[in-house]
Amino acid sequence: MLHVNEVTYRIAGRTLLEGASIALPDGVKAGFVGRNGAGKTTLFKLVTGDIAPESGSIGLPRGVRIGQVAQEAPGTEQALIDFVLAADIERAALMKEAEHATDPHRIAEIQIRLADIGAHAAEARAGTILSGLGFDKAAQQRPCSAFSGGWRMRVALAAVLFAEPDLLLLDEPTNYLDLEGTMWLENYVARYPHTVFLISHDRDLLNRAVDMIVHLDAGKLVAYRGGYDSFDRQRREKQALLQKQVKKQEEQRKHLQAFVDRFKAKASKARQAQSRMKALERMQPIATLMNEDVTPFSFPPPARILAPPIIALDDVSVGYEAGKPILKRLDLRIDTEDRIGLLGANGNGKSTLAKLLAGRMPAMSGTMRRADRLEIAFFAQHQLDDLRPADSAVQHIRTLMPEATETQVRARVGGMGFPTAKMDTPARELSGGERARLLLGLATFRGANLLILDEPTNHLDIDSREALVQALNDYPGAVILISHDRHLIEASVDRLLLVGNGGVAPFDGDMDDYRRLIVQGPDAGNGDRRESEQDKGSSAQERRKESAQRRAELAPLRKKIKDAESLMEKLQKEIQKLDTALADTALYVRDPAKATSLARDRAEAARKLAACEENWLEMSADFEAAVSDA
Repeated sequence: MLHVNEVTYRIAGRTLLEGASIALPDGVKAGFVGRNGAGKTTLFKLVTGDIAPESGSIGLPRGVRIGQVAQEAPGTEQALIDFVLAADIERAALMKEAEHATDPHRIAEIQIRLADIGAHAAEARAGTILSGLGFDKAAQQRPCSAFSGGWRMRVALAAVLFAEPDLLLLDEPTNYLDLEGTMWLENYVARYPHTVFLISHDRDLLNRAVDMIVHLDAGKLVAYRGGYDSFDRQRREKQALLQKQVKKQEEQRKHLQAFVDRFKAKASKARQAQSRMKALERMQPIATLMNEDVTPFSFPPPARILAPPIIALDDVSVGYEAGKPILKRLDLRIDTEDRIGLLGANGNGKSTLAKLLAGRMPAMSGTMRRADRLEIAFFAQHQLDDLRPADSAVQHIRTLMPEATETQVRARVGGMGFPTAKMDTPARELSGGERARLLLGLATFRGANLLILDEPTNHLDIDSREALVQALNDYPGAVILISHDRHLIEASVDRLLLVGNGGVAPFDGDMDDYRRLIVQGPDAGNGDRRESEQDKGSSAQERRKESAQRRAELAPLRKKIKDAESLMEKLQKEIQKLDTALADTALYVRDPAKATSLARDRAEAARKLAACEENWLEMSADFEAAVSDA
């Protein structure tokens, strides 16, 4: 279906693709991964012909239909269902011609062709796609202009899915979908009858919907069989093998060089030395895979420990218009170490509940109690627009640390994951992931008791999402999470709440149960599941309870590890200070007794550091073992 042949492309002096080649068979579902900015979207533009390669070629079958989501969301007065139906250009043209055709032979040809392409079932198919993406029957009859930008992008996605192109190009389609829409799309892509090439950072989507992963790394394209987890395993194995080969080659190089250095001046060995020098010149260095370590996220722990509950709702209603609550009769308790995931389709009130808990919206009725001196960190995607475009990360943090020195401010920015080269970059010039990292750092700056995260992953690549999982699991406070990333939810939360029908209720199943509910409907499989439903709900609750219990059990050990790290840092600084003092040769003449005392202090500090490092290693090993066993 698609052949990329030795393609090279540069932009602004930076090489994105260099002799890159890949072949996608007809009907394959291929996920496309690589770091943000690596050139994935650029390759899509090369495939569609929007830009041309410097060298190499893109090969496609003659007459192939390529489809991708429109860059601009539709804002017409056309009803959603009509806009989607119009995406099938052939059907639309034939239907229009059929209204005016008079030649019996042509009418027959039109009707035969309409039957061949399933035109008469098209409206039902378009309605099914729109429904899967969150539009009910009433919404499908409303004009596109009645919806916000994010919802319009769903309409654009529905249109390209309905058109069923031979090669479907999807660039981060889940960025404007909720969890429910993402789960529906997983199922749809897996069953799509033609070829799909999909850019995504959603681990579960890449595990469930595709059968091949294409990885863009250092300008090259490499294909791997299977989903993302299989790719990740194969790549790690490849990296380990390459590292062994590099080590072996380095040993060979040292051995040859040692022979040359030893015998090149001896006439009897000159020929052998010459031979080994040529061997060294012919020895090509083995190219290792790029190191893709990502800067970790770090959330400051709560400044103070509060008695539970930190938030309690009693018969609360909340909404935007008087007398028209979005959610009502809310009875909810948030404790100090709760990990809660909010489920429910967009528009059901998840963000409304998040704003209520964060203090961004007042309750209409009922009682809402917050613990005294409760600190809440709230992150929502729309807040990215609140960053000051001309200000850098350093300038944003300096406003929060007016009394701090420049060194202290930059140390704090560095702790948020910004390298020195990015600290002074204006926010408008940062990537989406970098702006999200800055906003997370600003939101959590004070050491919150409760983190409320509303879709934090939209601009994060897979490695950054994994770093976010680790940070949330290390964070000792409470977390409330809204996300379309199923992996993030499964790895970070212990309780699930379903927001819908004007209320909030516990969801007693796990994410597999929720996926079945979304994809197959509430009654799917009841005959097979009726006897085990209660057991499954109980087991899911038990798993989340066990996870919370493990986190609580590991908390003291984690604190000891942190304390040991702080002590090691303190001792290292003390040793550096003593070394500086002892390096003063005049001290031994001026005050020999002080020099002796400082030397003893240095020896004692070194002893303590060695003991502390040994203790830290043992505790870290115990912690890692406990986590892996869990």
